[in-house]
Parts: sequence; C-alpha cells; structure tokens
Amino acid sequence: MQIKSPKDFWAGVMFIAFGAGMAAIALKNYQMGSAVRMGPAYFPTMLGGMLAVLGAILLLRSFALKGAAVQKFHFRPLLFILAACLAFGYFLKPLGLIGATLLVVFISAFGGHEFKFKEVAILYVALIIFSILVFVKGLTLPFPICPSSIEDFCRF
Repeated sequence: MQIKSPKDFWAGVMFIAFGAGMAAIALKNYQMGSAVRMGPAYFPTMLGGMLAVLGAILLLRSFALKGAAVQKFHFRPLLFILAACLAFGYFLKPLGLIGATLLVVFISAFGGHEFKFKEVAILYVALIIFSILVFVKGLTLPFPICPSSIEDFCRF
C-alpha cells in the first residue's frame, strides 16, 4: 500500500492520536456512566471516539485518493502567536485590558506575511471595544480595563 495523500495521512494519524488519548485520559480519571445517566467521562470519551473515527476515515482515504503533499511548516507564526498569548496573560493585570490587548494584537500581527500598521490599529480598536462591551460590561468579568497606575481616571 502506498500513501497517495500525505496530508490526509498525517491528519488522520494526528486525529486518531488525540482522540484515543482524550478517551483514554477520560476513562482513566473519571466514571463513564451510561447513556441515561452520563458520568463525567462520557462526553470526552464519545468526543474522542468520534475524533478517532474521523481520523481513521482520513487515514484510509489517504491510501485511495490522490492529494496534496505536506507543506513546509513555518515556525515564525507559531512563535509570535505563542509570545502574544504569554504577553497577554502576563501583562493583563499591570497594563489592564487595553494595554494587554494592544500587545496581543501587535505581537501576533508580526507573525503574518505582511504587517500593515493601519489595518492592525483598526483591528485593535475594534477588538478592544468588543472586549470591553462583551467581557467587562456584558459578562461582568473582573478584568482591569486600564493600567493599575491610572485606574481611577478611566471608569467605563
């Protein structure tokens, strides 16, 4: 048997591994229950099983249908997105939601193919307005909006 679609093959292997791993961890640590009285392991086990079945379908399909080759993996976007997430988590309290969102948007934008300051700035403004309205006002999550040093001056 020859692999005709390497992309589908490796996607299938990944889905099977994640699905089986999820189901195994859920079954090891939680009670399964039944369909009528579901335990805490029921949903992750079923979801992991469905993911593994989807992976098996992709894996079998990779031997039958011609498909695209696996492209070169680019580490730069991955590293910038990781750095942006870490910066957001670390700077949320001292810089507030406004400052931490500024960092996450601009750092993650550097990971792309091209960086256009105007587009990123518009995205930042839209995202901060949305975040304040949804998370702070709508869901009343206790996020600091402004930096702790000027918090008294910016009450929304």
